[in-house]
Amino acid sequence: MNQNIKMKTALFYFFSFAFMLQVVAQEDPSSVDDFVAKLNQAEENYYKIINIPVPENLLLEIGGVATLPDGRVAVSTRRGDVWLIENSESYIMNGKPHFKLFASGLHEALGCAYKDNALYVAQRGELTKLIDNDGDDVADVYQTIYKWPLTGHYHEYSYGPALAPDGTFFVTGNVSFVDPEWWRGVSAVPMRGWTMKITEDGQMEPWATGQRSPCGLGIIDGELFYTDNQGDWVGSGGVWHVKKGAFLGHPAGLVWTDKIENSPVKLTQDELYAVIDKRQKKNDQGDFIKPENETNETVVLFADLKEKFPEVQSPAVWLPHGIFGISNSQILQDNTGGKFGPFAGQILVGDQGQSKIMRVDMEVINGEYQGVVFDFKQGFQSGVLRMDWLNDGSLFVGMTNRGWGSAGNRDEGIQRLIWTGKMPFEMKTVKAMPDGFQIEFTKPIDPQTFLKTASIEAQSFAYKYHPVYGSPPVNNEPLKIQGMKISEDGKTVRLVINNLRKNYIHELRLNDVKSVDGDALLHQVGYYTLKNIPDGEKVAATDLVKFRSGMKTAAKSTAKTETKPKATAVASNTKKQPEPVDVKAVNKLLQKYTCFACHNADKKLVGPPYKEIAKRGYSDAKIVELIYKPNPKNWPDYATEMAPMPQVPKADALKIAAYINSLK
Repeated sequence: MNQNIKMKTALFYFFSFAFMLQVVAQEDPSSVDDFVAKLNQAEENYYKIINIPVPENLLLEIGGVATLPDGRVAVSTRRGDVWLIENSESYIMNGKPHFKLFASGLHEALGCAYKDNALYVAQRGELTKLIDNDGDDVADVYQTIYKWPLTGHYHEYSYGPALAPDGTFFVTGNVSFVDPEWWRGVSAVPMRGWTMKITEDGQMEPWATGQRSPCGLGIIDGELFYTDNQGDWVGSGGVWHVKKGAFLGHPAGLVWTDKIENSPVKLTQDELYAVIDKRQKKNDQGDFIKPENETNETVVLFADLKEKFPEVQSPAVWLPHGIFGISNSQILQDNTGGKFGPFAGQILVGDQGQSKIMRVDMEVINGEYQGVVFDFKQGFQSGVLRMDWLNDGSLFVGMTNRGWGSAGNRDEGIQRLIWTGKMPFEMKTVKAMPDGFQIEFTKPIDPQTFLKTASIEAQSFAYKYHPVYGSPPVNNEPLKIQGMKISEDGKTVRLVINNLRKNYIHELRLNDVKSVDGDALLHQVGYYTLKNIPDGEKVAATDLVKFRSGMKTAAKSTAKTETKPKATAVASNTKKQPEPVDVKAVNKLLQKYTCFACHNADKKLVGPPYKEIAKRGYSDAKIVELIYKPNPKNWPDYATEMAPMPQVPKADALKIAAYINSLK
């Protein structure tokens, strides 16, 4: 693979085409920088980021984090070192922490775990045990526990280990890419795209396959979960429950199911491709054609394949791409017992590209995990890759952007996140009900104010299962909210909805909601992945109350409404003046459709600034056409191609186009 294709592949994989922004405190930021600053200011009241001083000339690029029983922190790095950070809980008050080099010469150690006075790291090609025999905090023994084959391709990262309750280790392997189909993930050697369960004595048990880039491993309530990133066959990031024998979506690893000894997965690539087109086609010149999104194709959902293939395991929680991350990483359960705030037992999910952390809460319905995701904390100094709890209940965050770029402006870093003790007004969780959802809040709402001033935008949608890189939201449908029931204490709201859809993501956006003491919601939107609808008692119609007439759904605000314009007599020599642009309204659209991820009015980001686009002289109609079907050849200096955005209604796309052209 030549260097140009390697660069394109790396950028294509690790970057996103979108970045969802939310309005904070009813203010309308004019740029992504304004937004991040305002959101950080609001979040810092409750969860404060503390910088950790690092010795001069030490570039960490952290790949693994493990808190030791004595309070120190071990960090492994992409560059192959393992450091011990001493005095890790008191250095904020007592000066700089002490860094001790524990091990070196490893090959891209992207994970670190502690067990029985030893550290275990997942190198690119093996699980290694590091032992300090003489107590001088330097590893004396580098012991290979188990090794797996490699081709040498740059994308063959290995992640882990996650320490299971029985003392065994879980490790996962990335897929790689080869010419001529450089966009299609492959498993060129065994265990690429697989989860391995490895014992202390070096025995490996194949566990599951279907992973593309399984960066974030975590043990949640004794079960293995992981996060994957958007890519080919993966419509968006998500949190998967990794059952033994599961097929998790990406077909690459299936090439080994009839070749690996004791494979718990029996599904083969040929069986899968018999029901889903892998779109391996050539043009007239004999070159392979990279699959692109087709707007009029029959939509296939990955979860629907479970009826034919029982091994299919769809995400427990989808993390809508660009809204809740673009390259999801570490998954970590809050086991602090309340030291970190009101979300004990819930899950934090890091993101490398957006330099932030999301919050997930899951429940088990009909034997399957499902749940909701919310935003949690923005503004870290680099890409959030690894996290662990310090003994005082604060969160240690290890970061790197590895040259791919991130919302944070540094290449690497370590920071600490603490709860200030103040109670944020948040949706604590969302639970599935037989007739809708129940929203629980961290503080009571004022029922009367809620009914008079609040509004809900709600819809459901899904992602395609296809060989294309990512998927736009498809099959969007407004949620039909019949009414609600508010608890006496004001801390729960039961929404009754008559068009729930299994295996769809349900968006609940609460606008202008205030607590009884006047606080605004810190984060206004949650996305619930509804795999199963529970049984149980439904709310009686007589117990329901209605919202004010101004309640709306997402579809009402985005529906295509085209009417034939009325004929108007205009003098032939009169030039029609463009209507003034409502910049605040357009900024909301740019936030809603995740445009701020790649574009800024003045600055070059992933894509060109809007002012540069305006200089091209495109008509509004042409800009809309390019939103729906971008032409990368128009911008040869930008390595990351823009994804088609067919989900943007034409009326909104025209408003965005008019705004861009107003910057000429």
